[in-house]
Amino acid sequence: MKKGEVIKSGITMGTGLAMVISWSLNQSVLWAIIHGLFSWVYVIYYLLFLN
Repeated sequence: MKKGEVIKSGITMGTGLAMVISWSLNQSVLWAIIHGLFSWVYVIYYLLFLN
């Protein structure tokens, strides 16, 4: 796997994870999309402050 492929799959996984966490907390499509755009930032925020 090339470096670009690893980065691309990591971004995709982070986006999906952020959207799933957001949906489970808020049940809002709008918030899920917003959190998906911020992806890993939201995942780290969730782990540090909301978990």
